Amino acid sequence: MSTISKFYDFTGKVVTITGGSRGIGHAMSLAFAECGAKVAVASRKIESCEETVKEIRKLGSDGSAHAVHVGKWEDCDRLCQEVYAKWGRCDVLINNAGLSPLAPSLLETSEDLFDKVIAVNLKGPFRLTALFATRMAAGEGGSVINVSSTGSIRPGAHTAPYSAAKAGVNALTVAQAQEYGPKVRVNCIIPGPFRTDISKGWFNDDFRARAKQDFSLERGGEPEECVGAALYFAGPASSFTTGATLVIDGNSSNPWTRSEHQK
Repeated sequence: MSTISKFYDFTGKVVTITGGSRGIGHAMSLAFAECGAKVAVASRKIESCEETVKEIRKLGSDGSAHAVHVGKWEDCDRLCQEVYAKWGRCDVLINNAGLSPLAPSLLETSEDLFDKVIAVNLKGPFRLTALFATRMAAGEGGSVINVSSTGSIRPGAHTAPYSAAKAGVNALTVAQAQEYGPKVRVNCIIPGPFRTDISKGWFNDDFRARAKQDFSLERGGEPEECVGAALYFAGPASSFTTGATLVIDGNSSNPWTRSEHQK
């Protein structure tokens, strides 16, 4: 096997992906399976996870399904325990699960909505990284990939809690890289709008028309277009990369103003 091929060979590795049954997470689940990894697929709906595991097995790999609400620490603890009980290791953790409801205004943002958004988008990645990276650091090492949003760097008025949470994820990435290095690397993907089954409501002709004005590539993204970044950050190709963020948004110039239920 050539050096370049080894960069993207995950045979014998275990990858845990939250929000791994749909959108960007689903594309990542299948991509890592194609590269030989065993994939632990986690989301709130166990049926969706099980369907994704069936797809993974059709690719010749294997996986496991986990029903998890990442906004609850007890669920995070259980996910880590389940993955290590099933596979005996975890080499890559991808914190991809997200929640991004809109609110009419800051004043009309309820405490319940605020808490839910912060819990799923910030508290979950904080706790899961602490759990998995601690085990990785005590073993053979590994990689953590946080999935943020361009809302973290170009917030819109109706997404303040979500944008704040994702900005927190960007900051956590740097702190986590410091905490768990040198054996564990922590990096962050910052995606813009991507076309998935969840984004059908707003990924429409109006969006496409605006994209021609707002994006250098004149379109939104496809889930598979985040896969390369995940494979890079997860493996030896990025062996000297940690605490880094990578924006994948077609070079959008405008604030992030629409719901991003794409992951």
